[in-house]
Amino acid sequence: MNDLTLPRMHDRPSEASSVHCVKTTCPYCGTGCGVSAEVRSTPGQDNIIAISGDNQHPTNAGKLCSKGSHLAETLEPSARLLAPEVDGQTTDWKQALASAADRLQAIIDQHGPDAVAFYCSGQLLTEDYYVANKLIKGFIGTANIDTNSRLCMSSAVVGHKRAFGSDSVPACYEDLDLAEMVVLTGSNAAWCHPILFQRIRAAKAANPSRRLVVIDPRRTASCDEADLHLPLKPGTDAILFNGLLVWLVARNAHHADYIAQHTDQFDAAIDAARASAPTIEHVANACELAPDAVEQFYRWFAETPKTLTCFSQGINQSSSGSDKVNAIINVHLATGRIGLPGASPFSLTGQPNAMGGREVGGLANQLAAHMDLQNPAHHQLLSRFWDSDRVADKPGLKAVELFDAVAQGQVKAVWIMATNPVDSLPDADRVRSALEHCELVIVSDCMAATDTAATANIRFPAAAWGERDGTVTNAERCISRQRALQPLSGQARPDWWIICQMAQRLGFGEAFDFQHPAQIFREHARLSGYQNSPDALPRGFNISALAEIGDLAYENLTPTQWPVITTTKTDQPDTVPSQAVQQAWSGTARRFANGSFDTSSGRANFVAISPRPPAYQTDQQFPLVLNTGRLRDQWHTMTRTGLSPSLSGHRPEPQVEIHPRDAQRFALKPDGIARLRTRWGTMLARVAVSEGQQPGQIFVPMHWSDQFANEGRVCALVNPATDPLSGQPESKHTPVNIEPLASQWYGVLIRRDALGSTPLPVDYRVRIREHHGHRELLASTTAVQDWPAQAAAWLADGNEQDTDQWLSYDDHAAGLYRAARLRRGELQAVLYISPAPITFDTAWLSALLEPQALSLESRRALLSGQPPQGQTSCGATVCACFGVGRNTIVDAINEHSLDSAQAVGAMLKAGTNCGSCVPDIRALIEEAALPA
Repeated sequence: MNDLTLPRMHDRPSEASSVHCVKTTCPYCGTGCGVSAEVRSTPGQDNIIAISGDNQHPTNAGKLCSKGSHLAETLEPSARLLAPEVDGQTTDWKQALASAADRLQAIIDQHGPDAVAFYCSGQLLTEDYYVANKLIKGFIGTANIDTNSRLCMSSAVVGHKRAFGSDSVPACYEDLDLAEMVVLTGSNAAWCHPILFQRIRAAKAANPSRRLVVIDPRRTASCDEADLHLPLKPGTDAILFNGLLVWLVARNAHHADYIAQHTDQFDAAIDAARASAPTIEHVANACELAPDAVEQFYRWFAETPKTLTCFSQGINQSSSGSDKVNAIINVHLATGRIGLPGASPFSLTGQPNAMGGREVGGLANQLAAHMDLQNPAHHQLLSRFWDSDRVADKPGLKAVELFDAVAQGQVKAVWIMATNPVDSLPDADRVRSALEHCELVIVSDCMAATDTAATANIRFPAAAWGERDGTVTNAERCISRQRALQPLSGQARPDWWIICQMAQRLGFGEAFDFQHPAQIFREHARLSGYQNSPDALPRGFNISALAEIGDLAYENLTPTQWPVITTTKTDQPDTVPSQAVQQAWSGTARRFANGSFDTSSGRANFVAISPRPPAYQTDQQFPLVLNTGRLRDQWHTMTRTGLSPSLSGHRPEPQVEIHPRDAQRFALKPDGIARLRTRWGTMLARVAVSEGQQPGQIFVPMHWSDQFANEGRVCALVNPATDPLSGQPESKHTPVNIEPLASQWYGVLIRRDALGSTPLPVDYRVRIREHHGHRELLASTTAVQDWPAQAAAWLADGNEQDTDQWLSYDDHAAGLYRAARLRRGELQAVLYISPAPITFDTAWLSALLEPQALSLESRRALLSGQPPQGQTSCGATVCACFGVGRNTIVDAINEHSLDSAQAVGAMLKAGTNCGSCVPDIRALIEEAALPA
């Protein structure tokens, strides 16, 4: 690949205009749902007509969550990075690649390869990940490559490897249907993995005797279906599961034969468990739970052979996350519940290709194909396969320590791909400062405006979802295809292509002469089977049955779980892409059911767990515990989902959820603004008083960045402590203080066009995309003396005309001000100001931004703050999948006496897609039943 042309991915229909369907995979969470896209092709352009779930994909069978349902709204070209940039100047690929390679090579020559680092993402496709890992570990010669997957699942990796000998998830999604009891621990699956939670809900509906246990300090949406909720003290998970191990053994409820035949180190594990959790009373006291509730959980676990324990970030994101994972695995080993139908520990992965990144060695302490950096035999094997004498032989820097090394000047060049660490890493202000002072920062991204991209010297425009072609692996080890729906935008290129072009300019062209992602996939598959046999160096990950897959078969690859087993022998030359072949392989749904593991002994290992408290404890200065996590309708730092109006209506701004007792203690008012402060940073958030929080704890979502909010970056608050084994940050437990922001006024500004990053004299500012414009939520500690003058500046668009009309209402004594600007009778912008938080419904206002002259009634409504007579407002979004608002649901409940979520769904469709809004619907039904 010696030029800058990009090989064609696959042929498009040749008709002047035609509609075709493309099957691809959702780019959000690790569930890995199949997506069916209807695309209209015309010469030179492909337009997406509709997005729906793929009925034939085994993961979701046609269902999509709210984020997946609105993927088309995130493909807006105006937000894209469409050309390379060098030092802030737009250029072409030849100059950008040459500049990047020259600067990178100069740093390597002067300071050595360890002065260079890559920081990648679970958003990359496996083919992208493979060549990135091959370049830096295999040819540049440093293991300084890590990924934002470090932030979500690296503790699970450690747990799997310690117990099973390999990073293998033993379960599959079918187990959610088969389990007689599902334990959700550290997982709000109803919001974070809604398609999987829907399977849990459906299984319970089909058989009400099935149980759901939720272990979480918060009362989340997942608790809506729970038979038992254990709101344990944050950080005490290992004590709870150690206590379960002790309880099982004390009552002879463990599987002694399985332990003897298939495991090692049981005695050390039970001794450690007894030391930390000797009795139910001890566990209950340490976890701050009722003893009866603890015993009920233990009893249910013992009497339910088909128990599936699903864990996610609440377990992993801890300075002792690896131990928590092994405490869970220990109780499954003790009962022989590994890889059996409906019975396993099950890590619910955060990102769409976190698993694929693990397969190719995307973490700093791994080699490709599940090989170990510090295993000399694996190092030699990979050196032979890649024909390189430069393969890294020592672990590189994990995510948090990598950016510490940037701050210290140890790492002088960092290439960041498809992620936004300025907003997602802990101690995020330090990360920003480190990048701002780094000698060379290269950023590959599809989006033009991110907080990380603002620090870059060189920016590469990468392909976005809908333009990418390759594979991803989901949480159940299922490899699925992502396929291009549209041609590449502007000068955007796939990440694998950018990396290979850089490799050529660094002198490694022969090893990176890939013309198509299928070629990369074949090499990846061959490596997985290279000297991988029980007699040599057995490794759990093996897809070598796909090593000779042809281009056509790769294009048509159906979802397949690894390990992949050859079923028939077939010749399938790489050079015949059009050759039709019969599928010659099959996947493996579960692992380790036969009691044989990927360790040298073939036996699983118990791990002795001595629980440790979180790294930082509360004190008088920082008396509360900060917990962070996801919302239902947003993804990561909102670089894509923030573009979707449909996804912004449910929780439109950063909120701090706090128990009523703590709200009173810290003088916080509902809907007011709070300032949160930790040892590492500050942020502002809207106050949401919630009984779902435990006293002493607060919850803040992780999504907001400087692109969408002033001081809304919660990771600026998060402590940088990490698990010593996994390197995963402790994002669930940071001591924090909170106080009300002494706001003089609150405002809502709605405009047809966006103010963008125009500075405003405010403390609190949140920017929200609407269907017909843009909304900003404002608050300030500084009084405004002349609101008419201030409003004129905020409502102007720079094209004012003498015929523009201004409407205003000013009650200076009460601190109320409202103004609107019209052009030719059409609303351009409106501003509401109040001395108290504006809690009345403003959702209907954006509809008035449609290009139509306003009636007299609508003009009056602008100033009254109430919808025009005869017009109703749907209210805040409840069901984002179908755009159903709170008012619509409440009206239907009252008018038709609806008494169940199913009845609401039958009338309004709300809750009938991904089901994540069902708890909200039930709450509205209960509210309507209360006395007036």
